[in-house]
Amino acid sequence: MGREKALLPWPPTSRSDTFLSAAIRLFFSNVEVVLVVVGKNEAALSPVVYANGAALVVNPDPERGQFSSLQVGLQEVRNRGRDAAMFTLVDRPPVRAATIETLQAAFERTIAKRKWAVIPEHGGKHGHPILIGNAMLEAFLEAPETSTARDVESAHQSQIEYVAVDDPLVAVNVNTLEQYAALPPPPLQSS
Repeated sequence: MGREKALLPWPPTSRSDTFLSAAIRLFFSNVEVVLVVVGKNEAALSPVVYANGAALVVNPDPERGQFSSLQVGLQEVRNRGRDAAMFTLVDRPPVRAATIETLQAAFERTIAKRKWAVIPEHGGKHGHPILIGNAMLEAFLEAPETSTARDVESAHQSQIEYVAVDDPLVAVNVNTLEQYAALPPPPLQSS
């Protein structure tokens, strides 16, 4: 991409919002604490993190890859006495608020089914954000550092509730300027 994807304007015409700032605000409307895990990009992202009231968590060894950042973030969730988490990647546009509400309602229903996580899907593709309970949180933390989130998900697939949502942004991955330019616009949020 040639620049920090987390700092791409969102929507693309915005002069003040980014993927990261919009995601922080979206999460804050649904959770108590928002943590943003950073690595070498700390200097670039910290002003946005702090300006939007989130907490910064530094991955001391980001060279280990994306999974290490997930483990660092989930360990901080655990350190703060929480036993559940919702997470996403910061280099994606945030999903619709209604998607978060749908996932949270599904997560509440899965407790009775003894499921460990809720993952959205759109068009047959799994996506983000992912909501996890204590058992899946532990599975991520106990996985070897050479693992990927997909490895852990695959190992515990019977413990996951996949929820179909009408939100193409859950499965979007932006790696090029062309993909960024092709993103569907965010819906107008009702007040």
